[in-house]
Amino acid sequence: MSLTTPLWEDGRWSGLPSLDSDIDTDVCVIGLGGSGLTCVAELLAMSRSVVGIDGEQVAAGAAGRNGGILRPGLAANYHESVRSIGRARATRIYQLTIDEIERVRQQLPARTKATGLLRLAATDVEYADCLAQRDAMLADGLRAEEYAGVLGRGLFLPDAAAFQPLNRCRALAGHVARSGARLFERTPALAFSAHEVTTPRGRIRCAATVIAVDGRLAMLIPEVRGTVRTARLQMLATGPVPGSRIPCPVSLDFGFDYAQQLPDGTLAVGGGRNREMEAEWTDAANTTESIQRHLEQVAERLLTVRAPITHRWAANVSYTTTGLPVLAEVRAGVWAIGGYSGNGNLIGALCGRAAAHLACGEPSEFASLLAESAGPP
Repeated sequence: MSLTTPLWEDGRWSGLPSLDSDIDTDVCVIGLGGSGLTCVAELLAMSRSVVGIDGEQVAAGAAGRNGGILRPGLAANYHESVRSIGRARATRIYQLTIDEIERVRQQLPARTKATGLLRLAATDVEYADCLAQRDAMLADGLRAEEYAGVLGRGLFLPDAAAFQPLNRCRALAGHVARSGARLFERTPALAFSAHEVTTPRGRIRCAATVIAVDGRLAMLIPEVRGTVRTARLQMLATGPVPGSRIPCPVSLDFGFDYAQQLPDGTLAVGGGRNREMEAEWTDAANTTESIQRHLEQVAERLLTVRAPITHRWAANVSYTTTGLPVLAEVRAGVWAIGGYSGNGNLIGALCGRAAAHLACGEPSEFASLLAESAGPP
């Protein structure tokens, strides 16, 4: 099997130019996925000039190839986050991600749905863990409900949502470009420092640089190697199935599998990484037969019917040893964000906004919350 087009691709993107001359700006942002584009938007709101570049296209990586689920909180489930970083920080970060969902909804109202999310338990052990998460969330004033229904039993998180990830990034790129950002596709960064980014056909002179790359982060920034590791995430989609059975996105097998059914009946399914964990620690971005077969079984189990597979695709993301994202000054004047551990749609945006402020010498609440919880990258 080979890398294929994600379900979200509608063929309407006309593309952006490549940089072909030297250019000056306040901040250069490397990477035009969700976190990079959020950083660009925040810099514009701060009245900074900004140039954004990407070695491929807008959202060509995981930002445009993920499951389209907006799950509040960090990568770990809430009660696990409380154990690792403390109740006050975990609660505040969870609330910030809920606020971020509203920002995404405002950016893409027609393609963002307040659906909630079901965490389904396949075993008694997993069900007990769902109840532990529920109890911790309710104790801290967060919404969570025990679920028992046609899909099984588990936990319902009403603040989660679903969206079209590729459309979100392209809409944001269009917005920031109209607002004055200068964006360039197919413009890889060959070298970078605080004051200059070198590309194949031009130099970007700047006062600060933000590297907003999640997948293969450690390949680009040697300073984070040892705490960041690249993984492959795989997905597939079925043709439309009449009679929607899945009312909201679902998480299964402790979050290793996930799915959502679109309004037209299409089912998007991802995960399976725990089936071949060592093999999936890779910077390869192709699909594999064994994991795709597992995803087919998940789809059939959720739909209770066999549906034709229309799309298969994969993407790279980065996981950190702590489960907390990278948000750090890796060199003087060079800020890096990434390592979202599979939950980058919201955490990545928060990192992008925080990096914009840090790169300009301004404080960031989210950066402070992370700094209190983690050591250097």
